Amino acid sequence: MDHKNRSTFSNKMGYILSAAGASVGLGNIWRFPYLAARYGGGIFLLVYVVLALTFGYTMIISETALGRMTGKSPVGAFERFGKTAGNRFGGWINAIIPMLIVPYYSVIGGWVCKYLFEYLIGNEAALAEDAFFGAFIGSAGQQVLWFCVFAFLTLIVIFRGVENGIERVSRFVMPVLVVLAVIIAVYSMSRPGALAGVKYFLVPDFANFSWMTVVAALGQMFYSLSIAMGILVTFGSYMKKDVDMEASTIQVEIFDTMIAIFSGLMIIPAVFAFSGGAPDVLQSGPSLMFVTMPKIFLSMGFGRVIGILFFVLVLFAAVTSAIALTESCVSTFEDELHINRQKGTIIMGLEMLALGILNCLGFNVLGSVTIAGMGILDFFDFTTNSVMMPVSAITICLLVLRRITVAKIEEEVTFGGSSQFKLRGVYRFVVKYVAIAFLLVILISSILNVLGVIHI
Repeated sequence: MDHKNRSTFSNKMGYILSAAGASVGLGNIWRFPYLAARYGGGIFLLVYVVLALTFGYTMIISETALGRMTGKSPVGAFERFGKTAGNRFGGWINAIIPMLIVPYYSVIGGWVCKYLFEYLIGNEAALAEDAFFGAFIGSAGQQVLWFCVFAFLTLIVIFRGVENGIERVSRFVMPVLVVLAVIIAVYSMSRPGALAGVKYFLVPDFANFSWMTVVAALGQMFYSLSIAMGILVTFGSYMKKDVDMEASTIQVEIFDTMIAIFSGLMIIPAVFAFSGGAPDVLQSGPSLMFVTMPKIFLSMGFGRVIGILFFVLVLFAAVTSAIALTESCVSTFEDELHINRQKGTIIMGLEMLALGILNCLGFNVLGSVTIAGMGILDFFDFTTNSVMMPVSAITICLLVLRRITVAKIEEEVTFGGSSQFKLRGVYRFVVKYVAIAFLLVILISSILNVLGVIHI
């Protein structure tokens, strides 16, 4: 595809809201609060913010600059610097990751759609029962139905293109998402007993610090900022040359971290108000959103209204991330297969359907199937997030250091004098001396966790 004819975001705000939409997803609202609760509250938050502003910032700049300087999705962007085996591997691993994530992400998106529907029809008491979630995911028909609803919502937006689809939806959804997050967080913090949760989440207690706090925060940052999924390379390729890349990156990070903090303020104070901060409730992990939160909402005044608002918020966040993941895949199909957006969207839709249904059936019909001791969805999640994404990010760092050069990235960031690149020193230091070491730590820690040697 000719660089000149490539779709673009209409302006800086279009890019920021779309990139923020890509970053703000289930990782912020579902994963961040339970990791913060598990790894020391305020100290986890502090470590996360420091890492996001250094390591996260460096990775976002690298990927966005790679996309904008080449005008290509990941495969073409890597191959622009030589069609070597290493570059092909780097390009394709960045391109394949979202193809594997979107189907299982859409399964979880389907769960969100189901819960929102049940709240809308006044079924909040049933949602709070212990057996509800298990019965739902144990039904193959229900799982597949709601997965298809979520996948359809995502594909409709992709079909409409960059400016009329992704950007238009992000411009509407992201401000609404912030308002909903503020309303629910304020309500949650005002419950009796909730202030202890606010203190636990916002005030760092260094007694709670451990090396696992750093490892967990690093892993979460990857998940939350959409690093090493091909998304930022693709969105960078849609960014106009006159957009200030550094300022946009910082604004996306602030937006993303703000939503993560509001998510913590929605969930952790509510848990303290409900259970007094009981460790088993705080650390209930993935079940926190679908099992614990409905019980908490039922115990509140206006519980149904808050439940509706909460799952609308989660749905918006999930859809914007799914759109970004799917767009990265469709862009790769357009560039590498030389087909139009509509055909690329249909191919992606078929792939989503095949792998998504497989993931749905992993909870019922194929429930006895395990791979390396994991269920089907857990295996896809582990393979993409804990193995492929660190490897993918290492390939990006190596491309910057060995092929593109740090000087060329700096030149792209300051293109036409549009930015002074204020954090140039941070970028240089992290990409040269820190990033690859951090990535190896995540990769090795994740594998040791699965083997049971350590527990994240």
